[in-house]
Amino acid sequence: QVQVMESGGGLVQAGGSLRLSCAASGTLFTINVMAWYLQVPGKQRELVASISSSGSTNYLDSVKGRFTISRDNDKSTVYLQMNSLKPEDTAVYYCNVRGLAQGFEYDTWGQGTQVTVSS
Repeated sequence: QVQVMESGGGLVQAGGSLRLSCAASGTLFTINVMAWYLQVPGKQRELVASISSSGSTNYLDSVKGRFTISRDNDKSTVYLQMNSLKPEDTAVYYCNVRGLAQGFEYDTWGQGTQVTVSS
Protein backbone atom coordinates (compact mmCIF):
# COMPACT_ATOMS: atom_id res chain seq x y z
CA GLN A 1 0.00 0.00 0.00
CA VAL A 2 1.39 3.37 -1.07
CA GLN A 3 0.41 6.87 -0.02
CA VAL A 4 1.47 10.20 -1.49
CA MET A 5 1.36 13.77 -0.24
CA GLU A 6 1.70 16.95 -2.31
CA SER A 7 2.96 20.33 -1.18
CA GLY A 8 4.19 23.61 -2.62
CA GLY A 9 1.05 25.10 -4.12
CA GLY A 10 -0.07 28.63 -3.48
CA LEU A 11 -0.83 32.03 -4.94
CA VAL A 12 1.67 33.65 -7.30
CA GLN A 13 1.65 36.50 -9.79
CA ALA A 14 1.98 35.88 -13.51
CA GLY A 15 5.61 35.34 -14.44
CA GLY A 16 6.47 33.90 -11.06
CA SER A 17 7.54 30.42 -10.05
CA LEU A 18 6.44 27.59 -7.80
CA ARG A 19 7.91 24.21 -6.98
CA LEU A 20 5.56 21.34 -6.20
CA SER A 21 6.72 18.30 -4.27
CA CYS A 22 5.17 14.86 -3.91
CA ALA A 23 6.53 12.30 -1.48
CA ALA A 24 5.52 8.64 -1.64
CA SER A 25 5.62 6.23 1.27
CA GLY A 26 4.75 2.60 1.85
CA THR A 27 6.05 -0.89 2.47
CA LEU A 28 8.04 -2.96 -0.02
CA PHE A 29 7.17 -0.82 -2.99
CA THR A 30 8.85 0.28 -6.19
CA ILE A 31 7.92 3.26 -8.34
CA ASN A 32 7.70 2.99 -12.09
CA VAL A 33 6.07 6.27 -13.09
CA MET A 34 5.47 9.51 -11.22
CA ALA A 35 3.32 12.20 -12.75
CA TRP A 36 1.52 15.48 -12.20
CA TYR A 37 -2.01 16.14 -13.38
CA LEU A 38 -4.13 19.26 -13.30
CA GLN A 39 -7.85 19.70 -12.98
CA VAL A 40 -10.11 22.73 -13.25
CA PRO A 41 -13.80 22.80 -12.28
CA GLY A 42 -16.04 21.06 -14.78
CA LYS A 43 -13.21 19.49 -16.74
CA GLN A 44 -11.46 16.14 -16.77
CA ARG A 45 -8.13 15.66 -15.08
CA GLU A 46 -5.26 16.22 -17.53
CA LEU A 47 -1.65 15.03 -17.57
CA VAL A 48 0.87 17.83 -17.08
CA ALA A 49 4.14 15.91 -16.88
CA SER A 50 5.41 12.42 -16.15
CA ILE A 51 8.74 10.78 -15.47
CA SER A 52 9.57 7.08 -15.67
CA SER A 53 12.03 5.03 -13.66
CA SER A 54 14.53 5.44 -16.49
CA GLY A 55 14.20 9.21 -16.38
CA SER A 56 12.17 9.55 -19.55
CA THR A 57 9.84 12.57 -19.39
CA ASN A 58 6.70 13.75 -21.13
CA TYR A 59 5.02 17.15 -20.97
CA LEU A 60 1.78 18.79 -21.88
CA ASP A 61 2.50 20.99 -24.90
CA SER A 62 1.39 24.16 -23.16
CA VAL A 63 3.97 23.78 -20.38
CA LYS A 64 6.99 22.71 -22.43
CA GLY A 65 9.92 25.01 -21.81
CA ARG A 66 8.34 26.36 -18.62
CA PHE A 67 7.84 23.33 -16.36
CA THR A 68 10.39 20.69 -15.40
CA ILE A 69 9.62 17.37 -13.74
CA SER A 70 12.28 15.54 -11.77
CA ARG A 71 12.54 12.77 -9.19
CA ASP A 72 14.71 11.85 -6.25
CA ASN A 73 14.65 8.07 -6.04
CA ASP A 74 16.31 7.95 -2.62
CA LYS A 75 13.50 10.09 -1.21
CA SER A 76 10.72 8.60 -3.35
CA THR A 77 9.82 12.15 -4.28
CA VAL A 78 8.82 13.85 -7.51
CA TYR A 79 9.06 17.59 -8.14
CA LEU A 80 7.46 19.94 -10.60
CA GLN A 81 9.35 23.18 -11.10
CA MET A 82 6.96 25.71 -12.62
CA ASN A 83 8.43 28.87 -14.11
CA SER A 84 6.92 31.73 -16.09
CA LEU A 85 3.51 30.92 -14.68
CA LYS A 86 0.42 32.12 -16.48
CA PRO A 87 -3.14 32.64 -15.22
CA GLU A 88 -4.24 29.69 -17.36
CA ASP A 89 -2.01 27.45 -15.24
CA THR A 90 -4.43 27.96 -12.36
CA ALA A 91 -5.74 24.56 -11.28
CA VAL A 92 -5.58 21.88 -8.65
CA TYR A 93 -2.47 19.81 -9.24
CA TYR A 94 -2.50 16.12 -8.35
CA CYS A 95 0.41 13.77 -7.90
CA ASN A 96 0.06 10.27 -9.34
CA VAL A 97 2.40 7.39 -8.54
CA ARG A 98 2.32 3.97 -10.20
CA GLY A 99 4.38 0.89 -9.54
CA LEU A 100 4.50 -2.32 -7.53
CA ALA A 101 3.83 -2.87 -3.84
CA GLN A 102 4.51 -6.34 -2.47
CA GLY A 103 4.22 -7.72 -5.98
CA PHE A 104 0.93 -6.00 -6.83
CA GLU A 105 0.36 -3.07 -9.14
CA TYR A 106 -0.80 0.16 -7.55
CA ASP A 107 -2.02 3.51 -8.82
CA THR A 108 -2.16 6.13 -6.09
CA TRP A 109 -3.31 9.76 -6.13
CA GLY A 110 -2.56 12.57 -3.76
CA GLN A 111 -5.21 14.89 -2.37
CA GLY A 112 -4.22 17.76 -4.66
CA THR A 113 -2.64 21.16 -4.13
CA GLN A 114 -4.10 24.44 -5.39
CA VAL A 115 -2.06 26.64 -7.71
CA THR A 116 -3.47 30.08 -8.42
CA VAL A 117 -1.78 32.52 -10.80
CA SER A 118 -2.99 36.11 -10.79
CA SER A 119 -2.65 38.65 -13.61
